[in-house]
Amino acid sequence: MTNQEKMRMLEETFELDENFLTEDTVLADIVEYDSMAKLSLIVLCDDEFDKKLTGEQIREFKTVKDILNFLD
Repeated sequence: MTNQEKMRMLEETFELDENFLTEDTVLADIVEYDSMAKLSLIVLCDDEFDKKLTGEQIREFKTVKDILNFLD
């Protein structure tokens, strides 16, 4: 799966418009990146990528690229 495809999944998960995200998007700048979005991210990682994501790991994410690196 390409990073572009992963970003589309993240946009859907965070309920963002298509092509809203770039790898350099700062997560703190996304109004929709709230506690529910973070919970949805945990579910996405588990269901689609078979990766366990912890709250501590989420707190370390600063940009979309950080999430994409985790998903690799």
